[in-house]
Amino acid sequence: MKYTIYDNKIYIAENENTLSRYYNTEISELPEDYETGKYIIGEEEREIDVPDPVEEGEEQAYHKETITVKVLVLNPDWEEEQAQKRKEMLSQMSLTKREVFLALYKDKGITPEQLKAQITEPEALIEFEYANDYFRGNPLIDLIGQSLGYTSEALDYLFEHKELPKEA
Repeated sequence: MKYTIYDNKIYIAENENTLSRYYNTEISELPEDYETGKYIIGEEEREIDVPDPVEEGEEQAYHKETITVKVLVLNPDWEEEQAQKRKEMLSQMSLTKREVFLALYKDKGITPEQLKAQITEPEALIEFEYANDYFRGNPLIDLIGQSLGYTSEALDYLFEHKELPKEA
């Protein structure tokens, strides 16, 4: 894939001809690991040869000039942005009561009644008892999970796979 930068936007096409037909800019090869957001537009200084004016019969001479061009650079915030997107996605995931109780029973033999007996806060008890679904983003999930010895990663796994990881 090829790309060019025009008007502070990245344009991508299968081949150079497609881009050069519309944009009179430098066309480069897209990095193999390119994903939207992983690379951003940056600047790079390049030294170029600029022809000197010549008079008839003289040989063409050149001088060096430094220009600034727009290029793709790795987004320094990429990893953090991806982690935030994953966190937001996970917080929206939900499981039914049945899915949660089955996973806990299969993993530790915990029944709903045993779990309910561990919840001492009235508000948490109401949330636990009357919710139809449990959302990963609900702080109660972390609280109950920690009290049962589950890590945040194990709870994430539960909401993604509807079962707890084997090593949890």
